[in-house]
Amino acid sequence: MQTARGLLGSVACIALMASSAYGQDTAASPTVKTEKKQVQKASALKSRHSHAAAAQDENMIVTGTRAAHVSARSSTSPIDVISAADLKRTGQVDLRDALARTVPSISVQSMGYDTGALTDSIRMRGLNPNYTLVLVDGKRRHTTSNIYANAGLQQGSTPVDIDMIPAGAIDHIEVLRDGAAAQYGSDAIAGVVNIILKKTPHGFNISGQTGAYAYKGDGWQSNVNLDGGFKFLGDGYIHLSGQYIHTDMTNRSSPDDRTGEVSTKMLGRPEQTRGTMGLEFGKRLTDNIELYGNATYAHRHAQSFQYFRLPSALPSYYPNGFSPVETNDEDDYGATIGIKGQTFLGFNYDLSSTYGRDIVDIHNVSTANLGLYAATGSTPTTFYAAGYRDSQWTNNFDLHRLFKMWNMPVNIALGAEHRYEDYTIVPGDEASYSYGGAAGFVGLQPVNAGSSHRNVYAGYVDLDVHPVKKLDVDLAGRYETYSDFGHTFNGKIASRYDFTKRIAVRGAISNGFRAPSLAQEYYGNLNIAPTSASGQLAVNSIAARNLGASALKPERSTNASGGIVLTPLTNWHVAVDVYQINIRDQIIAGGNYTGQAALDAIESQGITLPGGIITSSVSAKYFSNGVSTRTQGMDITSDYRTDFHQYGKILWTAAINLNRVRMHHLGKDTLGNSLLSTSGVSTLTTGSPRSKIILNANWTLGQWDVNIRQSRWGSSKVLLGYSNEAPPELRYSNTIFNEFTNAPRWTTDLEVGYRPDDHWHISLGANNIFNVRPSKVPAMNTLYGITRYYVSSSQMDFNGAYYYLQAAASF
Repeated sequence: MQTARGLLGSVACIALMASSAYGQDTAASPTVKTEKKQVQKASALKSRHSHAAAAQDENMIVTGTRAAHVSARSSTSPIDVISAADLKRTGQVDLRDALARTVPSISVQSMGYDTGALTDSIRMRGLNPNYTLVLVDGKRRHTTSNIYANAGLQQGSTPVDIDMIPAGAIDHIEVLRDGAAAQYGSDAIAGVVNIILKKTPHGFNISGQTGAYAYKGDGWQSNVNLDGGFKFLGDGYIHLSGQYIHTDMTNRSSPDDRTGEVSTKMLGRPEQTRGTMGLEFGKRLTDNIELYGNATYAHRHAQSFQYFRLPSALPSYYPNGFSPVETNDEDDYGATIGIKGQTFLGFNYDLSSTYGRDIVDIHNVSTANLGLYAATGSTPTTFYAAGYRDSQWTNNFDLHRLFKMWNMPVNIALGAEHRYEDYTIVPGDEASYSYGGAAGFVGLQPVNAGSSHRNVYAGYVDLDVHPVKKLDVDLAGRYETYSDFGHTFNGKIASRYDFTKRIAVRGAISNGFRAPSLAQEYYGNLNIAPTSASGQLAVNSIAARNLGASALKPERSTNASGGIVLTPLTNWHVAVDVYQINIRDQIIAGGNYTGQAALDAIESQGITLPGGIITSSVSAKYFSNGVSTRTQGMDITSDYRTDFHQYGKILWTAAINLNRVRMHHLGKDTLGNSLLSTSGVSTLTTGSPRSKIILNANWTLGQWDVNIRQSRWGSSKVLLGYSNEAPPELRYSNTIFNEFTNAPRWTTDLEVGYRPDDHWHISLGANNIFNVRPSKVPAMNTLYGITRYYVSSSQMDFNGAYYYLQAAASF
């Protein structure tokens, strides 16, 4: 039945999504007028760009190139442009989920519990979120302080939380699907996501959405967006935006084997309330100088349940048992200010400073410290467990100029950057970690706390040349030096040749460098379930060194890609790109220690585990340069417009990502042990779907519009450990695993909209309308049989069908 629905949806749609874009606001900046002559000059010099500009629905990009007047379809590297309308049609209130439903090479982990579920990160091409660089208006965005420490492909990531930017502030998003470390610096190994903010000095927009997971009747969501702009002092502009989101918890846990009921309610989306505000401004100071800037602020409060404790655990406080609740309170700030102009030695210039800070405080409530109660006869029920602080200050000076050399158009860009990074870990209160610690989330001890910082200096040169009329060559080189990891030089060569206006080929090769994040170097924690414990040891700690840890070193990458761009018909565009990404010394959660060795390492830090912990179920790990991998894949995108005249118009889009990860080197610790078990290897190489397909059709007829999306999520395969439900000889084995396959799934999304007048638009929609779910994990591979969905996969969401009502108005 599921396959039939998938095929039915496939026939009904045909779509891709990333290359369908809706124009960037050309009134965005006062500088546009002052640069008009230069843009016209660039257009005349670049014949291939004039072909692309002829398409009325083609918009110019600023990502992946520093040349003027370059379109997404005429770029040397594959770039997707997603408009705010595209994002809204997904029915998703979180930006990361909306991107995952429009760009197949972007995925999100279907995590469903703990604080790691509270950072909205994205992955590109099956790689860790740390390898995707996020920019806001071309400026590096600061990262979250909330490290993802749970198992899976995201382990160790401290990515940019893109949902800390109000949705109403976003004009469109440019996604560069290529390595760009030589152009933008470290982190741009898998690609770049550039969020372009609105800069219009007029108008007011309001939208709202409410919905729920209808089949279960939970997870109600409320979402309100506001934004508007106005002029000041003549040609100045200010654009303000705000967003409020509240989502109720969902629960997809299976019955607890200890009680026979759904006592533990930890598998699902956490409850969350988030408010964000944004400001974008600009003012021309002189005919050639403009002041500009933006700022965002966000606050999030979220909470999630932990494993249920039986009534026998602490009957004097909780006669019916208790479920500890982990809470997250987060404040996120970001701001950029700069000036740009055209009078510096004949160059256009841009001088800017960007600062961002993320503050997270973790509490543990409705819980107890059982060891403390046993020793003293009392225990708090609320604990301050940990705090994280991350800040980033980036200063840039950029120059670019277009001129002729030997009658050949050349665009030269060069610049310098300084970045200061700081990361702080705050310990929990003493009661949260003493005597075995609070149930649910053991507080961080002072031994794991501290502050670290570093400085990064960089300089770059980027040349865009046209040796012959139809050939474009982009050369980039970047030198970076880290105060804690030395220096590196990265380069990139990208080229494109247009045989005709309908056929072009492109390719690129580059290398990259990524220094370990400060969080990866210094983070450590302890998670405790009723009968098991897992410790993340700071790699520079004595406990980790005793288990064979080595100091982290930088990761290095090599990217190669090639593709063909076709326009078979006037309204039909096709692009096929293949790629290969080699990463050496990739940082993973390595160390494969269980039982007494893990217990000794944890307790060597002065930590005492509570009673009831089974020694064989104790594990410990640390971050390490454990593997070298090769990621190979293909992206296929296509879009076609059909005009049925009195029956409306349809934009058909289709996008496919095929992706495969292979490990070609597995490291060992200083004691000669492999840094990954066979289970860890399977997670890294086959834990992500091998393919993802998005087919979309958007039909408009008068006041009506209908959008239908069909998505196929490929299969993934992992080796899972046996838990307490397995036969005794298999429980917690570090060498015997069960192969689990997450089978392919098709999902169907449908939205029907109506526009009663020029201002209002109302739509009713459903995501995963047929309530398709992923494959279930065998009970013996999950603790107490509770978490029956594999949360570390980046396959489809396991919450089921979601129905929503959406309304928007523009004035």
